Amino acid sequence: MSSDTGRGAKADRIRHLLETEGPAVEANTLGFNQGRYDSVADLEDYEALKAEARAIKEDAIERLPELLEELRETVEENGGTVYLADDAADANRYIRELASENEAERVVKSKSMTSEELEVNEALEADGVDVVETDLGEWVLQVADEAPSHIVAPAIHKSREEIARLFNAEFDPEEPLETAEELTMFAREQLGELIREADIGMTGANFITADSGTIMLVTSEGNARKSAVVPDTHVAVAGLEKVVPSVEDLAPFIELIGRSGTGQDITSYISLLTPPVDSPVVDFDDPDVAFADREDDRDFHLVLIDNGRLELREDDQLRETLYCIRCSACANTCGNFQSVGGHAFGGETYSGGIATGWEAGVHGYESAAEFNDLCTGCSRCVEACPVEIDIPWINTVVRDRLNRGGEDGQFDFLYDELVPDEESGGPALQKRLFGNYETLAKLGSATAPVSNWMAGLGPVRTLMERTVGVDSRRPLPAFQRETLRNWHEKRGSRVSAADANREVVLYPDVYTNYIDVDRGKAAVRVLEALNVHVRVPDVPGSGRAPLSQGMIATADEKASRVYAALAEHVDAGRDVVVIEPSDLAMFRNEYEKLLPEQSFERLSDVSYEVLEYVYGLLENGADPTALRTDGPELAYHSHCQQRTLGLDAYTRAVFDELEYDVLESEVECCGMAGSFGYKEQYYELSMDVGERLAEQFTTPEASDRLVVASGTSCEDQLDDLLARDAVHPVEVLDPRSRHH
Repeated sequence: MSSDTGRGAKADRIRHLLETEGPAVEANTLGFNQGRYDSVADLEDYEALKAEARAIKEDAIERLPELLEELRETVEENGGTVYLADDAADANRYIRELASENEAERVVKSKSMTSEELEVNEALEADGVDVVETDLGEWVLQVADEAPSHIVAPAIHKSREEIARLFNAEFDPEEPLETAEELTMFAREQLGELIREADIGMTGANFITADSGTIMLVTSEGNARKSAVVPDTHVAVAGLEKVVPSVEDLAPFIELIGRSGTGQDITSYISLLTPPVDSPVVDFDDPDVAFADREDDRDFHLVLIDNGRLELREDDQLRETLYCIRCSACANTCGNFQSVGGHAFGGETYSGGIATGWEAGVHGYESAAEFNDLCTGCSRCVEACPVEIDIPWINTVVRDRLNRGGEDGQFDFLYDELVPDEESGGPALQKRLFGNYETLAKLGSATAPVSNWMAGLGPVRTLMERTVGVDSRRPLPAFQRETLRNWHEKRGSRVSAADANREVVLYPDVYTNYIDVDRGKAAVRVLEALNVHVRVPDVPGSGRAPLSQGMIATADEKASRVYAALAEHVDAGRDVVVIEPSDLAMFRNEYEKLLPEQSFERLSDVSYEVLEYVYGLLENGADPTALRTDGPELAYHSHCQQRTLGLDAYTRAVFDELEYDVLESEVECCGMAGSFGYKEQYYELSMDVGERLAEQFTTPEASDRLVVASGTSCEDQLDDLLARDAVHPVEVLDPRSRHH
């Protein structure tokens, strides 16, 4: 399949899901996400709780071999059996033998992503065993013969009306089912009968404690407990990473898992079982025998699955995947997932942001490749994750490894000669184009306006779409012949270093230097108005563009060059002011992985987002009347990474101090995400995500306001969505601003 055909097929698949499953997925994930915000707000110290949970998982994975041995001894002392399965085939063989020894005709299962990973249903059904899912969502999908689209709410893509039509068609009830209550009561009666007649109950495990062999099950309907205790044989299947040292370690996870996943303060059922349990076996065929007179013989098997997890544990870049508690917060907070769900944003088993790590680890990189690009690296999931996993970095590492495993394309020899990246073949042409955007911007600026004229020609856009997948419906940014650095060099600083209160380096990011030069000029004028001496030195791109394409070696090389260019200014005590939030995020986050520790800390400690810096100046006595205070009413959207860094509050505070009337976006993501919205295969998804923002900014309250956005991508997306110019906040504050 050619790249062109592959992009087209992916676009078709996404378009289909946007139309068929998108509305239900959007409504449910947005509800879960808002519920998370509301629920964690009630916690006394949410961040401390997350840090505690993170520390427990770090310790457990570090001591995993020791804890596994302790768990084995504990379970065997309790009367159970532990089987450590190398892979899915090994686990399924063990479970099939158990079913055969028990002459099992029916196995009832509670919800378990690990059992989905094993495909244990198919293995047992091949032996003639009737396998019944007892989680309501999983049962709906079993009846519908569909795959889950969400790791916590598997049928999230189906509406109540769809489920009613399914049940009425499949079961032909006496009275047609319609309401949610009718559907759940019908399912309860059906599943109750099936559980009564089961020979084996199979559950997963959210956590297993090594000290006591206790299993923690978190569910919404309670059928997991029924599955564990009604049949006399209980099989629990779980990944190795589910083991924690002690029962006491469960406390922070009880607080976090429901809040993070479905926005509930606590889920409907949290069951702590230490199997084999002491409760009598339920025998519906002999109800008159007293419990005291029974000779119950409960059997318990704990099947722990490796299936690539021990290899993940040894992988310094992907190890954090094992800290995941599968709460789904990363999926619910992701703009792309909110639009298409797990049938697009998922692999063979797992879905959502963290799924790339899981799929690469347990199924292989080919499965992860199917959806890895749907992570835009916006970092919203980092804030949402209750165990603080750097999910975007995991996705970037997997993307980099996929690139390196790729085959050289027919034009790679040409790219190798033309672009200065550190990649040799591997990345697709589309990735290399966007990963080398700095080179393209330099060339476009040097040849403007001819370059802009050529890029606007219909045949050129068609060729770009067919060869490198730049969607022809997306307007291209116009390069400026005079760069920010050239402008500043000719103009010079209007505040001398000797007279200034502060001295700064304004970082000339690629977009500001070559395209949106006006916001760079505005930043210089705003800083000078507050008596700051501004320098605009020659500094390369931060590496954000190549990193977003999984070109880590190229990003690493750029990080070193950026630090080399800024080191003399840091040594001289100058602050570094950054306009683009995604570049500041590089300095404060990703450079920790790309630079020596001391270099990272020195640069990170003196780098500021421009409105964060303006806020600091005003707080320290700068004259606010030097800025424009009579500007128009504003509709403001902050940038994803600006929010993750906790910097959006500074923009609001500055506007408040200057008494601007600001309507702030209630939408977290604009959908553009750098190059993502330019790609042919993702253009419609990008616009669908952005439509939520457009809806708010086209209401009567917002439609006449000046649109303001802190990020380049956000500005471009809002321009396209609203057909209104969007500007950076610093352009509003510019004393020479003419925006109204």
